[in-house]
Amino acid sequence: MAKKILMIVGDFVEDYEVMVPFQMLKMVGYTVHAVCPGKKAGEAVKTAIHDFEGDQTYTEKRGHNFILNANFEKIKPEDYDALVLPGGRAPEYLRLNDKVIEMVKYFVTSGKPVAAICHGIQILTAANVIKDKKLTAYPAVKPEILLAGGQWCEVNSTFTNVCVDGNIVTSPAWPAHPEWIKKFLEILGTKIEA
Repeated sequence: MAKKILMIVGDFVEDYEVMVPFQMLKMVGYTVHAVCPGKKAGEAVKTAIHDFEGDQTYTEKRGHNFILNANFEKIKPEDYDALVLPGGRAPEYLRLNDKVIEMVKYFVTSGKPVAAICHGIQILTAANVIKDKKLTAYPAVKPEILLAGGQWCEVNSTFTNVCVDGNIVTSPAWPAHPEWIKKFLEILGTKIEA
């Protein structure tokens, strides 16, 4: 039976960090349910495009509309094999939702695979599940990781590195997609043959 993956998103989730993993995980045969608190299947979240254009931080532009395909209120985390937490602006308020935090705690403590990218790691820090774990994220999230008891994996200059600690795969931003998704697929037990 194909694995089921839960993806928690919200308005102004980073465009590439939601679209690319959603499409790639479906491409390899998984069922992926994208949900958002307060929204239902068929509704959309707005995305933001974050880019690295030589400024001291990323720039932000309006992205696409991303259509949800499941209802957040009906989700039971035990029905899923893994969790994906995209970045962007959404994690800063999603981490205030008690049900989101309960779901994240369930996935991490049950040992199910969790992939978080960029600011998505803010949800992990808010859930208080990263003590003594090695993680990476967008560099502005480093203080939160350290304050939550996690260990910081340095970000390389191209934002393409990943950090794997047990069932958690993290990366700093969308340029790391090839390695981040590869490591997540490995943890899921996916075998891809050329």
